[in-house]
Amino acid sequence: MRIARPGPSGIPSRRGLAWIMSLFSVMMLLPAAARADNPIVQTVYTADPAPLVHNGRVYLYTGHDEDGSTYFTMKEWRVWSSADMVNWTDHGSPLSVSSFSWAGADAWAGQAIHRNGRFYWYVPTKNRATGRMAIGVAVSDSPTGPFKDAIGRPLVENGEIDPTVFVDDNGQAYLYWGNPNLWYVKLNADMTSYSGSPTKIPLTTAGFGTRTGDANRPTLFEEAPWVYKRGGLYYNVFAAKCCSEFIAYSTAPGPTGPWTYRGTIMPTQGGSFTNHAGVIDFAGNSYFFYHNGALPGGGGFTRSVAVERFAYNADGTIPVINMTATGAPQVGTLNPYVRQEAETIAWESGVETEPSSGGGMNVGYIENGDHIKVKGVAFGAGAKTFTARVASGSGGGRIELRLDGVNGALAGTCAVPGTGGWQSWTTVSCGVNGATGTHDLYFRYTGGSGYLFNVDWWQFGSDGPTATPTPTPTITPTVTPTATPAPGGACDATYRTTGSWSGGHQGEVTVTAGASAIDGWTVRWNLGGGQTVSQVWGGTLSTTGSAVSVSNASYNGSLQPSASTTFGFLAGGAPSAPSLTCAAS
Repeated sequence: MRIARPGPSGIPSRRGLAWIMSLFSVMMLLPAAARADNPIVQTVYTADPAPLVHNGRVYLYTGHDEDGSTYFTMKEWRVWSSADMVNWTDHGSPLSVSSFSWAGADAWAGQAIHRNGRFYWYVPTKNRATGRMAIGVAVSDSPTGPFKDAIGRPLVENGEIDPTVFVDDNGQAYLYWGNPNLWYVKLNADMTSYSGSPTKIPLTTAGFGTRTGDANRPTLFEEAPWVYKRGGLYYNVFAAKCCSEFIAYSTAPGPTGPWTYRGTIMPTQGGSFTNHAGVIDFAGNSYFFYHNGALPGGGGFTRSVAVERFAYNADGTIPVINMTATGAPQVGTLNPYVRQEAETIAWESGVETEPSSGGGMNVGYIENGDHIKVKGVAFGAGAKTFTARVASGSGGGRIELRLDGVNGALAGTCAVPGTGGWQSWTTVSCGVNGATGTHDLYFRYTGGSGYLFNVDWWQFGSDGPTATPTPTPTITPTVTPTATPAPGGACDATYRTTGSWSGGHQGEVTVTAGASAIDGWTVRWNLGGGQTVSQVWGGTLSTTGSAVSVSNASYNGSLQPSASTTFGFLAGGAPSAPSLTCAAS
């Protein structure tokens, strides 16, 4: 069992007994284990998937079942995203029960939608004043939040749950929800109010199938509606017949009916007595999201989201879809030569994610032998360097870069030093050898006992030193400052060497604003004999002869008084202690 380690906010890890079991245990539970990519999130339990396609990515909004739950114990909602349907980035929790001043408990199944340049997230939660479930609406300018309560009160309240939202071709938006009934209202263009009163959709056996054995509920409709339109036909996908539930659907010529029952999509299966579906089209394919209990410790109250690709029948009907461990195939490949968040994961063993002090999330709680798989990484003609942003409150460890398996070909090894804190970040680099073409990339973490280090992001480079294929580290990191600060003024700059190897080195520069805020900065220094700068992250590089100039990136130019930002660079030649100048722009 893992001992809780405080994160950046001092809150300990919440991994429970369910996560004692290793990845090997997961593989023993799932068929086609060698290619397993379902469930798509393994770091926490997730439920009630609500996918949204926006600007070439799929954003996935989920609930979060707490470890060891014996009821639907859910305190927050979470967001993930992917451009390829297999590598999913964790964006943390931008919305929780506490985001609604009037809510008391239960972060249950919701859905987000984009309209008017903003993102609206409709969620059911318990109204503290009435003790009933109500539907709230939160809003954000970003698909990953943070979200805030849009109206300061429930949007609608009748004790029922599971909202789904749909905007028709004519611009009319509809909100549907319900258990045991099925309701809708017409939303106004502002998406935070509605016209008329909630309307109950007739639950007829012709529209929603026949349930036997329960005189109070003659139809199969149970909960979790998901309404959308395709090819002029309206679809209502829902959880059917408790318990255990299966996924069924109905269709209609209009958004309010009349509905015709069409049959089963996903039969009862998967170790959870509930199920909850979301359906999207993305990159020319159709996808069906659902949840099951497939992870260690999983069940009806500890669920996990999974996805399958499918194709509609020629007449628009949906085929029967079964749960698999393989999941959906990858769309395209992943580019390793741009910065990738460490919490972008196809499969993992042992790690967790946590909020990072620099914003976003980082991978943490890493122990010896833990690993992460990133699927379908396109190295092309070949990578030569690897760089990662790391922190360690202990003695650090090593990142092994392996291809096509956790014990696959070793392409490089990066040493990670102790940095003095779990959120005290530095950048390390190492050479890479043999990483050509497209491979599944495995980060295998090694070191001593206890927690080793955290990783915030990583990136490969196509030029620089080439690694010798050996498991020993190819760089000698140091965190001894060699900074020469610039005189006081608009901004100061300090430098330190963070790693070196035969023929090259890597460093980072911290820019600090003076007594006044600045809207941009440029740091300059001169290269010593034989030195070159080949790559900069967190800034824009310009060189003229031996003169180096690095200006701010778009996201880190504005600094408040005394605030700091850091950029890193990769260089050829031996390290030195340059004299820096910093100017505001």
